[in-house]
Amino acid sequence: MKNPRFITLYGACVLAMSALAQTTEDTLTVLMHQLEDIEVSAMRVQQTTLSTAVVKNDELNRDNTGQNLPYLLATTPGLQVTSDDGLGVGYTYFRVRGTDHTRINMTVNEVPLNDQESQTVFWVNMTDMSSSISQVDVQRGVGTSTSGSAFGASLNMQTNMLDSISRLTLAFNGGMYNTFRAMVNAHASISNRWMMNARFTKVNSDGFVYRTGSDLYSYYGDIGWYGKKTQVIARAFGGAEKTGMGWEGVSYDVAYGLNGADRRYNPAGEYTVKASDGSDSTVYYPNQTDNYAQQHAQLTINHRFTPRWSLTATFHYTHGSGYYEQYKKKKYSYWGLPDSGKSYGMYQKWLSNHFAGFMISAKYISEPVDLQVGAAASNYLGRHWGQLEYLATPAAATLPIHYEYYRNRANKIDANAYTKVNWRIIHRTREQLALYADMQYRFVRYTLSGINDETMTDLPLTRDFHFFNPKAGLTYQNHNHLLSASFAIANRDPSRSNYTDNLAYDPATGTYTGRMPQAETLYDYELGYQYMHTRFNIGINLYFMDYDNQLVLTGEYNDVGKYLTTNVKDSYRMGAELTAGVKITDWFRWEGNLVVSRNKIQHYKQYIDLYDDADNWNWMGQDSIEGEVTIAFSPTVTAMSLFTFDYKGFVGTIQTNVTSRQYLDNTMDTNAMLKAFTTTNIHLEYNLPMKQWLGKRRSVPEVRLLCQLNNLFNAKFASNGGAEASRFADGSRCAWYYAQAGINVHAGFVVEW
Repeated sequence: MKNPRFITLYGACVLAMSALAQTTEDTLTVLMHQLEDIEVSAMRVQQTTLSTAVVKNDELNRDNTGQNLPYLLATTPGLQVTSDDGLGVGYTYFRVRGTDHTRINMTVNEVPLNDQESQTVFWVNMTDMSSSISQVDVQRGVGTSTSGSAFGASLNMQTNMLDSISRLTLAFNGGMYNTFRAMVNAHASISNRWMMNARFTKVNSDGFVYRTGSDLYSYYGDIGWYGKKTQVIARAFGGAEKTGMGWEGVSYDVAYGLNGADRRYNPAGEYTVKASDGSDSTVYYPNQTDNYAQQHAQLTINHRFTPRWSLTATFHYTHGSGYYEQYKKKKYSYWGLPDSGKSYGMYQKWLSNHFAGFMISAKYISEPVDLQVGAAASNYLGRHWGQLEYLATPAAATLPIHYEYYRNRANKIDANAYTKVNWRIIHRTREQLALYADMQYRFVRYTLSGINDETMTDLPLTRDFHFFNPKAGLTYQNHNHLLSASFAIANRDPSRSNYTDNLAYDPATGTYTGRMPQAETLYDYELGYQYMHTRFNIGINLYFMDYDNQLVLTGEYNDVGKYLTTNVKDSYRMGAELTAGVKITDWFRWEGNLVVSRNKIQHYKQYIDLYDDADNWNWMGQDSIEGEVTIAFSPTVTAMSLFTFDYKGFVGTIQTNVTSRQYLDNTMDTNAMLKAFTTTNIHLEYNLPMKQWLGKRRSVPEVRLLCQLNNLFNAKFASNGGAEASRFADGSRCAWYYAQAGINVHAGFVVEW
């Protein structure tokens, strides 16, 4: 039965938006002139290079049927995506040039989005953020100075929808595995001074992998006052998630559907019980879930002193809290209990954090020189604790309710100051030569205290880092030719897990045992050339990323699927990124890219434990791998092809992505490897001719019907995995994989007034 209150509210929204859309022509003209000034004020001072891609809102949301943002950026050269649920709706991760998401600096309106401890972004708690993004700047390699650490790549998202036309958008789509997305988005130009945006999205999915379902919502809202010289914009966005766990992985046969295996199998929460007839029955704990909510607030003030000088200040605050719950068999010592046995237990790990800071920058923009000077500071406070809720042994009777078995606290202070300048040495109509320089100083203090949940021992830790991150580049443009070259140095501090997974503290001696993680340094060399014609373009970008003390994945992981790392002294990533596009007709075009790379650790040594077999695990000694090896999760070849048809309201795309094989650790063992895979997605869209049907009325909505077919040829593949640092006598490995969905279909509609 329809809700009458909802119908009334919906009707009121439509009427209000229709009225707002009838703003006078004079008001719109004044507003458009002001928006042009705002756009100049917000312009970033950076070098034009082939390693930077700008993705606009329309392109970003073309294939948006509920998948998280990284999947919508899959046309970016060298970008690979993966997800726990196999669909891209739940926990989602990505890599650029083999660099994992913890080393990719992500910002929203220049404000850091990365979690300050894990140094990643959990897209699952901000589902459908792409619907509120005006554009995304994707920078491969070391990007321009901003808050945080632009180490291996950077993603800067802008949310300002500077549109003089008020509108209301409704979108709905449904698809396989009970995947549904509903979104309402409103944009209002209230006058020639006020503008606002509001969005709410609900996404649900069962996930391809069993019991990895997602129950998600997110919101975004902003309101801005746009004066002649001053603009004030307040933003609030966030969301919440409840997802089933899928991070334990499956065997090779299951991931690739061999020997009749069910690719959707998920071992998380699995245990056996005795049936009434005495036989064993396999059951699954029903609340093996992750639960988290996060809220962001931003206040930005722009002021233009003169046509050339402007000042921008932003204040921001983020709060997040949540927990994950597991039912699993563990040693008593895992919960800090004295017994030496093992038992099934139901436990929760909690997190609550606060992150606040400010940013300020002054810009001078003129025809020959652009200059930007800025600074930022932030403070992060994170609290972590664990609760044992149930223990399947008599010892549980002596434990208090909600037994807290660890608690620790982290504090991170991050401050930086930078200067950027772009000097156009030659600035003619068809010839330009520009010199770019960027210098940043960054200070980080990370403090950790309390019980380490990995070792159940005290871990007092304070580390200070002083980083100098310079960058210089040269760009030359002549007619249709673009040549760019740059060199940059970037530094990155270790993440929380780098410490907790690798260190143990001895209070008697006041010393640490284990491998103390060191800061990483990257020397990034880039050289690119592009030719642009009205009908076609072609380009090549060469890169050499030379690392000192790179933290590389070993293939091992902890109990929540987080990969373990170690510093290696000398390593590098080098490659060629080829891009091309051709406009075959006015309604048919093709574009694509090919990345060929070499990713090596030059002097690497890893010990491998040898066991007899997977049933007995009798230790037989150790072997070692030594020499030059390929870095884990670094494919040698990636490629993308995209055909686009756009004819009389019909839009269709055929996108194919190719990824070569990847090793799960640094041993180059083919028994611990992701097979090469190719996926093809088709997007179909039709704009109904509403004005032809209903006449030239002002309130005629635009209606788009869409259909998305992912993995058209039903490839059985895994895009992520891991491996123990051990080997069995027959040469096999204890490795696990994350199966991704076969062919899946989604369809829906978008209505816009």
